[in-house]
Amino acid sequence: MTSLTSQPQPSNCNPHTGVIEVQNLVFAYPRQEPVLHHLSFTLNSGDRVALMGATGSGKSTLLENLIGLKQPQSGKIWVNGIPLEPQTLPQVRRYIGFAFQDANDQLFMPTILEDITFGPRNYGVPPAIATDKARQLLADFGLEAYANRSAHELSGGQRRLAALAAILALEPTILILDEPTTGLDPAWRRHLAQVLLNLPVEVMLIASHELNWLGKVTQRALVLSSGRIQIDSNIQPLLQNGDTLNQLGLPIDW
Repeated sequence: MTSLTSQPQPSNCNPHTGVIEVQNLVFAYPRQEPVLHHLSFTLNSGDRVALMGATGSGKSTLLENLIGLKQPQSGKIWVNGIPLEPQTLPQVRRYIGFAFQDANDQLFMPTILEDITFGPRNYGVPPAIATDKARQLLADFGLEAYANRSAHELSGGQRRLAALAAILALEPTILILDEPTTGLDPAWRRHLAQVLLNLPVEVMLIASHELNWLGKVTQRALVLSSGRIQIDSNIQPLLQNGDTLNQLGLPIDW
């Protein structure tokens, strides 16, 4: 991927060598019991990770902690060796592309071409370069014919890909997706998988209930249950262990 924007460089002397490191993370909503209990894990370069768990297990809450939308009560997060803190958020977020569950939350310009160029232009990329990059992304995703349409004129699958293109226009090294297949039919789920498998990112973390689909796009699984990571393993043996999945509220065939 040709660099359009200048990425911050992590310090070589920092002992935190993972792309994302989480240590003893605790998060609770006001006047409630903790949703996340002392979570610790590391995501390394090359990791394609499924974040699995029953509804209410804290998957979205964890993702929002990883990008600084929520602040933990205790524990630490490092991104490329940089501690995630209010003062470092602008720097850290340059590394991360985050897709919300609802693609409409990220598409707000009159046309999807303008949606995709918005981020790079906001970082000072010349309009012509930003437009060329956006058109290439639209072509990669099979959306070039829709460049001048609004998001409301696209199907759910097309909006999902347009939102992803807007994220990738900023050339993140880390991609975090929250329920990316919601509302997609089988053909669009397959198309999204093909797109994701070809992306040149260092780390991909995907929260989803589509277990078989996750098995096609990730290699590692983190399973949240009762606010803790109960399993951190290769995803394929896990998907073949129906008893364990049932116990975790994740029946494979439903």
